[in-house]
Amino acid sequence: MFSSDKNIETIAQLVEQLKQYGGLKLEMLKLDATEKTVKIISALILGFVLLLIVCAVAICASFAVAYALGDLFDSDALGFLCVAGFYLLLLIIVYVRKKAWIERPLVKFLATILLEEV
Repeated sequence: MFSSDKNIETIAQLVEQLKQYGGLKLEMLKLDATEKTVKIISALILGFVLLLIVCAVAICASFAVAYALGDLFDSDALGFLCVAGFYLLLLIIVYVRKKAWIERPLVKFLATILLEEV
């Protein structure tokens, strides 16, 4: 009464379509994970390259400022000491403000990428 060839055929088609849907959903998840991974890696590489450039500029500028201060104080050692003191002060400020300047923006950036809807 309940089982007929038409019902069995319909159920078989439904099962086949569910398998196909599951496979497509899995493929979409793989592609989504790949896209997010590539975005994160490219952001890391870009950040690293920019950091290298900024470091090179900072080193050159630091030497220029140190020698300029050295001429001002008539002592290269005092010029370099002033520049070192500036970097120490900068380090302390960044360390104190690390949560607001580094952690929160980084978490927000990663959350934006990872929780992005497809």
